[in-house]
Amino acid sequence: MPILVDQNTRLLIQGITGREGQFHGQQMINYGTNVVAGVTPGKGGQTTLETVPVFNTVEQAVRDTGANVSIIYVPPAFAADAALESMEAGIPLVIIITEGIPTSQMMTVYHEAKRLGARFVGPNCPGVISPGLAKIGIMPGHIHKKGNIGLISRSGTLTYEVVWELTSAGLGQSTCVGIGGDPIIGSTFVDLLELFENDPGTDAVVVIGEIGGTDEQDAARFARERMKKPVVGFVAGLTAPPGKRMGHAGAIISGGEGTAQEKLAVFEANGVRTARLPGQIPGILKELLGVTVA
Repeated sequence: MPILVDQNTRLLIQGITGREGQFHGQQMINYGTNVVAGVTPGKGGQTTLETVPVFNTVEQAVRDTGANVSIIYVPPAFAADAALESMEAGIPLVIIITEGIPTSQMMTVYHEAKRLGARFVGPNCPGVISPGLAKIGIMPGHIHKKGNIGLISRSGTLTYEVVWELTSAGLGQSTCVGIGGDPIIGSTFVDLLELFENDPGTDAVVVIGEIGGTDEQDAARFARERMKKPVVGFVAGLTAPPGKRMGHAGAIISGGEGTAQEKLAVFEANGVRTARLPGQIPGILKELLGVTVA
């Protein structure tokens, strides 16, 4: 079994009539994702992507289609409100692709999600895919392979690189989650490690981190204290200069804390095997799982 999304996912696309919503909506449909509705205020009553009905509000869309996951392709100024609309309509999982959302607005989304009992992934993330079942996001579906390796990543492009290494080595994935690299995100490494630990279809988990913050350190301690399944860690940014933001808004080393070296050391101190290069990850997984290395 995968986590978060599967063959029972009924997807609603917020911003479906925009350029990104149109392009990625079609890609998700082509992959086999069950896209049941779209929302663009003022365009309700239309049909797009051949068969997908468009609604003015999320509430209407949920009532008429039973949508249970929302993905947001809405400009930054309106994305936080779009997420809140989905949560208030009762959608339990909201995936926010949009980047550049003000941190103050994401704080509101974060606290409202807690209050309403909703989960969100992102913002500024590639989304979630359970290979062969549902692709909810912007990732290239063809590089994924159905299998038993879970993957959690702060970096979109590194997600794709590691997935390709896994697939090329014959290691399929149960679910891959891009959590995003912003300072305020909805689902952390620890949140998702717990889901993977309880998922009978996942045998091991790859954690892809980067400089900045302490999420990787928290993940390392959780893996030692709460997980029986093996975890492999990779941290980008070994050569990043202190005090300089690298890529994501959350990727900044402050006060000597959050360096790649520190994170790798904490992983290893907590019994998490680490790779210095993405290409090393499949070999470590095969060793941990007792699979013959080709």
